Amino acid sequence: MAAYRAPSLFQPHRAREALRDANSGKIPPMLGLYLGLSTIPTARHIASFGFDTVWIDWEHSSCNVETMTTMVHEIMFMSEGRTIPFVRVPGHDHAAIGYALDAGASLVIPQVETVAEAQHVVSSAKFGTASRGTRSAPPFRLIPGITDTSFDPSISIHENLNAQAAIMIQIETLQGIKNLDAILTEVKDIDAVWLGTLDARVSMNLPGNMGMGGNETEWLEAAALYDQVMARHSHIAKGGFALGPASQEMAKGKAFLVVAADVMAFGQLAMDCMTMRAAMPSLPVPAKKTANAVVSNGHAKEVQA
Repeated sequence: MAAYRAPSLFQPHRAREALRDANSGKIPPMLGLYLGLSTIPTARHIASFGFDTVWIDWEHSSCNVETMTTMVHEIMFMSEGRTIPFVRVPGHDHAAIGYALDAGASLVIPQVETVAEAQHVVSSAKFGTASRGTRSAPPFRLIPGITDTSFDPSISIHENLNAQAAIMIQIETLQGIKNLDAILTEVKDIDAVWLGTLDARVSMNLPGNMGMGGNETEWLEAAALYDQVMARHSHIAKGGFALGPASQEMAKGKAFLVVAADVMAFGQLAMDCMTMRAAMPSLPVPAKKTANAVVSNGHAKEVQA
């Protein structure tokens, strides 16, 4: 993603352009890593791995603003701009959206269910009334004359930032699926949509199945409706997981893919432990000595002098 770097690594990548190019087939789908653990050393360590994107989950982690900001900077700088950080913000809070954008990230917005909610989050992410924006302009996040160089010098830095950072919404309820056509018709600055299958199934009182879907009639109908709506709005990118044996099937039609996760990698450590434990030969338990007796097989015997 170095081709989509902004003039300064303190600015968001031109992620909107990258998503459009991936969606149109100009570039391959963007391959991402999910970071579910809010640890700065992990962000620093994986920044050089070559992922196109890294998803920082601020919604479901014990992550404060400073930690989130530092994780974004670690990914930006340690990857030398080759990896685009996306932050899933906790809810629709105006301030949280601003914090993530000020850090230099693009956005994942969870639990979008109505046109009004979509309008609110897009407004929170944009500068200026021309973009229906209510975002506050940070005076010193970008240093005048040093880090505020515009990619497009014909427009202001704030208009450039509006055009750079991407907004991906998550549809995570049946009501959200039913409202999606209206959302994408009435709210123009949404760059990508992710169907949150785990939350959607749980909200529909179905087994979560770790977000892997199911065969229930109501679920199949909901998933089909989502696909129909996205087909009508094919200029908007689709995001989703592409993991495990079904990754090829899961990747179809998507421009933004999460193909690995830190929590899954750590889970493999438990499997490694179980595998090695099973491979170890059964060894006899050494006898335990006491001052006056030897304990063997649960029975104490007097020690002969």
